[in-house]
Amino acid sequence: MSLAAPGRHPGDRAPRTGFGQLLHLLGGAGFRRLFTVRVTSQWADGVFQVALASYVVLSPERAPSAWGIAMALAVVLLPFSVLGPFVGVFLDRWSRRQVLVRANLVRVPLLLVLAGCFAAGLDGPGLFVVVLACLSVNRFLLAGLSAALPHVVEADELVWANAVTPTAGTGAFVLGASAGAAVRPVGEVVLAGIDGAGDVFAVLVAACGYLIAAGVAARFDRSALGPDFDPARPAVRAAVRHVVAGLVDGLRHLRGRRDAAYALATIGAHRFCYGLTTVGLILLYREWFHPGDTDAALAGLATTVVVAGAGFVTAAIVTPVVTPQLGRHGWILLLLGVAAVVQVFPSALYTEPAVLVAAYLLGVVSQGVKICVDTLVQSGVDDAYRGRVFVLYDVIFNAAFVAAAAVAAVVLPADGRSVPVLVACAVGYLVTAGLFAVRRVGRRA
Repeated sequence: MSLAAPGRHPGDRAPRTGFGQLLHLLGGAGFRRLFTVRVTSQWADGVFQVALASYVVLSPERAPSAWGIAMALAVVLLPFSVLGPFVGVFLDRWSRRQVLVRANLVRVPLLLVLAGCFAAGLDGPGLFVVVLACLSVNRFLLAGLSAALPHVVEADELVWANAVTPTAGTGAFVLGASAGAAVRPVGEVVLAGIDGAGDVFAVLVAACGYLIAAGVAARFDRSALGPDFDPARPAVRAAVRHVVAGLVDGLRHLRGRRDAAYALATIGAHRFCYGLTTVGLILLYREWFHPGDTDAALAGLATTVVVAGAGFVTAAIVTPVVTPQLGRHGWILLLLGVAAVVQVFPSALYTEPAVLVAAYLLGVVSQGVKICVDTLVQSGVDDAYRGRVFVLYDVIFNAAFVAAAAVAAVVLPADGRSVPVLVACAVGYLVTAGLFAVRRVGRRA
């Protein structure tokens, strides 16, 4: 399998460090096109979800308890994990270019239906089914983007590619959310007389974003993004009947690819600890920093999210520069150690400035670990299994967070303050780092 990026000249080697590497990466036509698909579709996601949040004004998330947060996360994330195994089967058999095109296109009629639901004032299970369908399609898109990435960059550029694309996608989502808030007043004028006109208009704008992303993806050749041909693979229909067997094959493949397997276990443990502190953070703002003032609590949370996003951006810039010196494994170990310290100090001070500092540092840790794990998984498994392995990655990523929310509902007090829980998270990070280091050494021995 060739990992050469379309649009590069033979022998054209990228600089190893610094922004020259980033500029070189963006100079590749294949990478640039895949990058555009991601940021455009995630921008549309941001517009769509602002409209959704605005319409569902009585959702439990507006006044969350620990159990309410856990249930909301389960509703949002677990159905995607159930769908995920089927996604992997298709990604390892169907043209990934076609998956990217259709995953964007299919959301257009779904959003038109949702716009009709908003205009009709629909609520309850019917609305939930439409929303779930809209969100579920995203599993195909994000998993497909990750599985396709090694086909548009060189093998030694994956760290940079994994740093740029998810972080830029998150930034595009935030910009989309801002755009969604901005277009709602326009919709009230353009669609005057329609109930929920602003939300309906924002949904229509999001549909336009998905159409653009589909058009960009269609510019790839059908076979440009894989999967690589494997004559031993059964037809799609037969594979769907044996989804569990397919995932077992993926697990067996990981058994011989220890680097990728240990990386997945590490991200799962990290997500569990991160999930505990996230639920605690929401409760902290609502019940401790701003009790009884929902607007102030939401504003404080929004500021924290922005600060954590700055940490993601920092990780995207620093990780590709640091990993040539420390290695991916060394950088993961250092980040886990930083997370352990942050859980005790400054998090345990339980002041708003301390929380912002902790949010920034944990943002660096979260994105830095994910970039390295993405790269270890992409480079550590065969392309014929890459879709299924990334689906397993997705299941672990989501299920660990939901499990953490369920545990948080039991162990956290109503105001979210618990030094013992913070200490337990710190120990969890240290144990994860220790096991990752020991297994790495044992593999080399």
